[in-house]
Amino acid sequence: MSPLLAVARGNDSVAVLALMQGPHRLEALANWYNFSWRPLGGGPALLTALGRDLARRTGRITLAPLHEADADVLAAAFRAAGWVVDRAVGNINHILPVGGRSFAEYLASRPGPLRTTLARKRGKVETQILTHFDDAAWAEYEAVYADSWKPSEGSPAFLRAFAREEGATGRLRMAIARVDKTAIAAQFWTVEAGTAFIHKLAHRESAKPLSPGTTLTAALLEHVIDRDYVTMVDFGTGDEPYKRDWMEATRPLIRLDLFHPRWPRWWPHIARIAMRRLAARPSRG
Repeated sequence: MSPLLAVARGNDSVAVLALMQGPHRLEALANWYNFSWRPLGGGPALLTALGRDLARRTGRITLAPLHEADADVLAAAFRAAGWVVDRAVGNINHILPVGGRSFAEYLASRPGPLRTTLARKRGKVETQILTHFDDAAWAEYEAVYADSWKPSEGSPAFLRAFAREEGATGRLRMAIARVDKTAIAAQFWTVEAGTAFIHKLAHRESAKPLSPGTTLTAALLEHVIDRDYVTMVDFGTGDEPYKRDWMEATRPLIRLDLFHPRWPRWWPHIARIAMRRLAARPSRG
């Protein structure tokens, strides 16, 4: 797939959709590392203009993952441009609105078993938090990840380059847990515009009894809340149960499938959408 930037300009504004061109459709320029995707700049009128223009290029566009507000704007704009919109929840995003609390105040509200585990295990590992990129620490992270329960990394070179760039700007927050100078757990976060983003976390299977991940998560949360003064912590995509121990709210991530009637190839999809909506209507019997 090749990248495609769709751009519409108004008198004093610009709207941009960062897309990928596939063999039969356009997709959001995103991958498994994305927390979300959104249009850049512009407003409804410019997005509608883009929708009309893109209908000459393709009959299907898939946009995900979207926060609800962005999905609402895009769905309305593309409907106005003649597209049929199929909307669904594609994933779940766990978040922590800090609400002005200190870390101690936040921790006091966590489940009892989590606080007990943290109190019992906290002193059993040595923790280090870095706010810059360090080659040796990143090598430790990669070694821990390779020895963890996690699947193979999608693009190690991409992730390393991203971490290096974030470190150069001061946005990197990386934590390593060690026992006898051996790394047993690692986490990779970033902080930007008042939000801490949790990108990666892993621990060695052999270290599970020490709960080093719990210790690292607490250490990083204390850092971003009490030192970076973030207002939000974002645990990315996925509804894994352990996220509920740390986060306090969830929000859906939306997938929009857009089909344009001028393209016969997509008529069967449009028909299925219409039939599904008809079946979902309450009967008047």
